[in-house]
Amino acid sequence: MIEFRGAGPAEFAERLDTVIDIYSAAMRPPAEQIAGRTTIMRNHGTYPFFQCYFAEWHDSHRSARPLVVGFAYGFRGAPGQWWHEVVLRALRERAGDRLAEAWMGHAFELAEIHVHPDYQGKGIGRAMITTLCAGRPERTAVLSTHDRPTAARHLYASMGFTDLLTGFVFPGGHEEYAIAARRLPLPIA
Repeated sequence: MIEFRGAGPAEFAERLDTVIDIYSAAMRPPAEQIAGRTTIMRNHGTYPFFQCYFAEWHDSHRSARPLVVGFAYGFRGAPGQWWHEVVLRALRERAGDRLAEAWMGHAFELAEIHVHPDYQGKGIGRAMITTLCAGRPERTAVLSTHDRPTAARHLYASMGFTDLLTGFVFPGGHEEYAIAARRLPLPIA
């Protein structure tokens, strides 16, 4: 049985090794990127209104500690945050100030959503996003994802996220991303 358990910044930092293990299994990044990713995630835990959920597998046949099989976290986007500034600037350039402010002005940024590959395809990602966004006071939820036909891209579209930017390359990067958003609240499943 899967249960979702909220965690604040302190527990998130304590369990960062588990988070990185799941991220690595799901995304298979080059080994040289792990240290930088760890630093970025640790820093995210200090952002305003940070919220995290762990997806925990409880085995009814054993009394062992639950196994963390996924995690999702986000925070309120704000001036001075790298991702927020880069996306806001690009959106202003491509769509204008009014649209950029409508989507990014009071946004919940879904920073990371990952499920271990052994547990993917079971609705865990969708449930984590729904749980993470429930009751959020922000106007919108925004995220970035690889701009190609992936399971994640399909999931976000099925949840009503629409593309704000496509073919977007972050400064210093080379991969193309889509920036997607939707109005909050999410419908209750």
